[in-house]
Amino acid sequence: MTWSCVNDLVADDWLKLKRFGLSDAEIAEWCDTSEDDVRAKRRACGARPSYRRVDSCAGEVQAASTYYYSTWGEADEAAPETGKPRVVILGSGPNRIGQGIEFDYCCVHAAQSFRALGYEAVMVNCNPETVSTDYDTSDRLYFEPLDVESVLAICDREQPAGVAIQFGGQTPLKLARALETAGVPIMGTPFDAVDLAEDRERFGALLRTLGIACPAWGIAATPADARAVAARIGYPVLIRPSYVLGGRAMRVCYSPADIGDIDRPVLIDRFVERAVEIDVDAVSDGTDTYIGAVMQHVEEAGVHSGDSACVLPAPSLTEAEDAEIRSIVSRLAPALGVVGLLNVQLAVADGRVYVLEANPRASRTVPFASKATGVNLVAAACRVAAGATVRELDLPDATKLGHVAVKAAVLPFARFPGADPILGPEMRSTGEVMATAADLPTAFAKAERAAGRPLPATGTAFLSVHDADKDALVPVATALSELGFRLLATTGTADALAGAGIDVVRVRKVTESGTGPTVVDLIRRGRCNLVVNTPFGSGARSDGYLIREAALVARVPCITTLSGAAAAVHAIANARHEESLSLQERISETRAA
Repeated sequence: MTWSCVNDLVADDWLKLKRFGLSDAEIAEWCDTSEDDVRAKRRACGARPSYRRVDSCAGEVQAASTYYYSTWGEADEAAPETGKPRVVILGSGPNRIGQGIEFDYCCVHAAQSFRALGYEAVMVNCNPETVSTDYDTSDRLYFEPLDVESVLAICDREQPAGVAIQFGGQTPLKLARALETAGVPIMGTPFDAVDLAEDRERFGALLRTLGIACPAWGIAATPADARAVAARIGYPVLIRPSYVLGGRAMRVCYSPADIGDIDRPVLIDRFVERAVEIDVDAVSDGTDTYIGAVMQHVEEAGVHSGDSACVLPAPSLTEAEDAEIRSIVSRLAPALGVVGLLNVQLAVADGRVYVLEANPRASRTVPFASKATGVNLVAAACRVAAGATVRELDLPDATKLGHVAVKAAVLPFARFPGADPILGPEMRSTGEVMATAADLPTAFAKAERAAGRPLPATGTAFLSVHDADKDALVPVATALSELGFRLLATTGTADALAGAGIDVVRVRKVTESGTGPTVVDLIRRGRCNLVVNTPFGSGARSDGYLIREAALVARVPCITTLSGAAAAVHAIANARHEESLSLQERISETRAA
């Protein structure tokens, strides 16, 4: 049998190919045609998948399962007809760094919200360990891959009133174009808004039209192009692919030598150093926008938002900066055409606000923001996607928060011997915790303790920072000294601290000659209770590897950003014991005030 042309295939041929496990995309590649053409020819021959219930009773009795899987050439088990309109909710697929349980939270609340609105919630997700795939979360669940062929086949079967693409992270957004082209209605934010936010040239033009600042940027397809763009906008630069997930393949370059190989078009942004990074989660109906939360990252811009601790409300913003950020998001959402959730990441440097990126979907901070404020942003987005306006939702004023909430990342480095526990633009955390308190130091200390990094109350602190951080380290070291910590430092850092009148003991690096233990020896022997080590540049980001590795093995808190060190010291100095209160009690107190 020859498979060179899909026109030669009949129904039995299609079934054989499908039972071999070949996708439409693979067949299209071999036949030198498009996936859409293959799909049309296959469907014209009547070759479509059948759907069977997962037999949860092992054949003992008839199963009433709502779990479905696809097969080929078998009898189809039809879904029950209830007369309700249906919404297909696309999940995030397998859990992996950059996309996981936060989006599962959003999918669960989306299913619950659409069901409450009178829809049948049909979930598509291929991860059986998530809550979104529990038996009672949705009306029906399809254990199917989140690819174009599988999702279109399910939509063909379900004939939904719409498909919700904004709750499962980046994966569903990649399907938006194919869904819209196939005539499948998208619930809420349309594909054009997704493309407008992701296409940097279109997005940059929109920002210019709105008068909103963003870091200088360019697009490059080769290393030579990249070096030319970087030279034009100025180092350091951030290089990243489009439609990035979890910061994968992102890197900060400090010189032409750092750019390396480039085999596909990439975005190159001016990297704003020493900036405060802000995350905003909002809900828009295309006209009005509700700002759900303005959150501040503890780490400076350049550390992936999934790895940075996050504080609500933002402690460093002035009243004018906060107002400007809210104004930017309120103008940007309708200009993009967002109908539902929107996440905007911004940087504030030298009193100026820059937009880094906008994501017309649920972000990984939506669960945190919803819990901290008591406003279910997913439920609000579902109502807006179903046709309600923001004004009709009558949501409470999210600017009035009577407590401080902190989200801290759970990092997996201790499980991977030899890993370098440094934070950067590529996400590495595998979970997160949340803590609330009446003040920031107490909330931060609680969050770090919950994340498995309890901050020491006293002891010995080792400090080693790059030259650009030495002046800013002085107040951190002063505070540690006043708290009773004994300070150790390598030569360069020790000289800077001694010059500021701070008592410090010099210790040598592993590569330095001399007598006495090195800093790595002291950490391994349990002589250090806290390590602060900030790298700089691509080469220097590896210089402190032995120090950080030793701290990781010894389970000593190791902080690799100066902003993180300042927050930790502030928490050590000012955290206090307080009566434990639930989130509901804290939110009730806020609304009663």
